[in-house]
Amino acid sequence: MTKPSRATLKSFAKVHKPGYDPAELRPGIVHFGVGNFHRAHQAVYLDDLFGLGLDHDWALVGAGVRKSDDAMRDILKAQDWLTTIVDQEAGHSEARITASMIDYVTISTDEGRKALMYYLTSPDIRIVSMTITEGGYYIDPASQYFDAAHPDIIDDGAHPEKPKTVFGLIVQALKLRKAAGVEPFTIMSCDNIPGNGHVTEDAVVGLAKLSDPKFADWISANVAFPNSMVDRITPATSAREREIAARDFDVEDGWPVFCESFKQWVVEDNFPNGRPALHKVGVTFSDQVGAYELMKIRILNGGHAAIAYPGGLLDIHFVHEAMEHPLIRRYLEKLTRDEIIPEVPPVPNTVLEDYRILIDKRFANPSIGDTIRRLCLDGSNRQPKFILPTASDRVAKGASVTGLALVSAFWCRYCYGTTDSGAIIEPNDPSWPRLVKQAALAKDEPAKWLEMEDVFGHLAANPAYVAAFSSALKRIWQDGTAKTLELYLAGESL
Repeated sequence: MTKPSRATLKSFAKVHKPGYDPAELRPGIVHFGVGNFHRAHQAVYLDDLFGLGLDHDWALVGAGVRKSDDAMRDILKAQDWLTTIVDQEAGHSEARITASMIDYVTISTDEGRKALMYYLTSPDIRIVSMTITEGGYYIDPASQYFDAAHPDIIDDGAHPEKPKTVFGLIVQALKLRKAAGVEPFTIMSCDNIPGNGHVTEDAVVGLAKLSDPKFADWISANVAFPNSMVDRITPATSAREREIAARDFDVEDGWPVFCESFKQWVVEDNFPNGRPALHKVGVTFSDQVGAYELMKIRILNGGHAAIAYPGGLLDIHFVHEAMEHPLIRRYLEKLTRDEIIPEVPPVPNTVLEDYRILIDKRFANPSIGDTIRRLCLDGSNRQPKFILPTASDRVAKGASVTGLALVSAFWCRYCYGTTDSGAIIEPNDPSWPRLVKQAALAKDEPAKWLEMEDVFGHLAANPAYVAAFSSALKRIWQDGTAKTLELYLAGESL
């Protein structure tokens, strides 16, 4: 086994190596949120582009605002910022080492904060991108608009000279760039949020208004926030992945990334200060990003939620194992065809049924190692984005929401904190104590779960949705997960 580094790159025989010299790269993008998805997605596309001998002045600089980011930074620094990416499909696996990131700074120290601001104010940095999860945008779950009253935002608004959030750092950097006569960078979200560019703009402008309303207006008029859709299934890294990387590829990577082979990136072409030629490596630039994004969020992310909670309640560990369970797989198919696809508008060059079949195949990939627990994470942020909007569209036109309400009922039962077998479910949401308390109340009175109006919004008062949800939750408690799925698939009343 060999640790990846620039000095050892040539020694690896079982992995694909960068087709360029990392020492020749120059920074062009600062990226907040250097997690597994970013390293398997944006960083890979850039690695492909650099391998064509193009745009070597668009290298990545990672940025972190949480204390936990320091661990990732330390591991990657010891590897000269290199990452081992392992694509896994049934019967096939291959690895590559990417070198598209050339530095990584965090704000846990004054030195790191200064280094980050140096990059953010440099004319070389023309894009600031982010993967900070759905919960990182300070969105009020009920209204789905920026929450200017969040304590983190209030603190950054009161102390704009020493911000702690991604958006506070961006506002500070833009102001310094404006004062120095440096063109503003483009701000690009790469998170699974409908209209993520608009959402990001709301956060940046909304925060700026708290300390300098005129500058907030300047940001609105001068800074670009392109929308994007991103897709690649990327599990968390565990000892399992480190062992496979060492055993199969002789790479002793401290934080390898395992993922499926499939990847997709659709971006609105709105980059006034320039962009890398990512269209040459498979990125789609389109003025219809919203259509792609809605399809992906409702069918893929909504589908993940649909299989996650019944899988968790049935003590299933891996996602592909859930897809091997005939009731869960048939539930996903029926729900998607009957209630989700009818609420997805047409998408350019896409047949929605073909897309559904592709998603089914991707979920069933036995090699990827994605876990049910990962899919169950952070339901309080994900349900209002992936499940409830579809339900809202259907009740508005008087259509059935039996299957969608069942997804949320399984989520409620999961948050009770035990599986059907009685096994304890460890905390799996930033709001876990609240969810456990509410789920206990809802065991006898299902509508208690819907009292979380910050999650359910107007659905909490919709008689049709309340009835569907209440019936589903009562049935789950009465008959268990498997029997409830059987009844739903048979078309019987829950």
